[in-house]
Amino acid sequence: MNPRIFALGLGVAIGYVLGTRAGRERYEQMKSAIAALWEDPRVAKARADVEAYAKQQAPIIRERAEAAAKDVAAKTSATAKTVASKVADTATDVVTGASKVVADLRERGETAVDSAASSVGAVRDAALAALDDDDEPEESPRS
Repeated sequence: MNPRIFALGLGVAIGYVLGTRAGRERYEQMKSAIAALWEDPRVAKARADVEAYAKQQAPIIRERAEAAAKDVAAKTSATAKTVASKVADTATDVVTGASKVVADLRERGETAVDSAASSVGAVRDAALAALDDDDEPEESPRS
């Protein structure tokens, strides 16, 4: 049932009961019937039993609620520690991996520099040798 329709119907019923003379009389009848029922010794005994049971169970329920709250707190703390540990491990792995990449790049760079230096040296030596060959005086044939 739609709650709005129910609320509207309840409002109309209350308005009728409280707003009309016949409704007012009916309201008084219902009120006296409910008061008589409420004061009935069996209902009073049941109320007292429920109150006593509630007072008896309240400390037990409180202890259970406190235990559950502590358990949740402990589990949350343990989960937070586990997550922090995993994050720290992951960060360590990232640092280790980055260090390996840097070392590899450094080694490749040094190898490239050495290779370039060797190539430049070989070219320089070849150029100097070619210059030396050009600079040597040609021997004139002696006749």
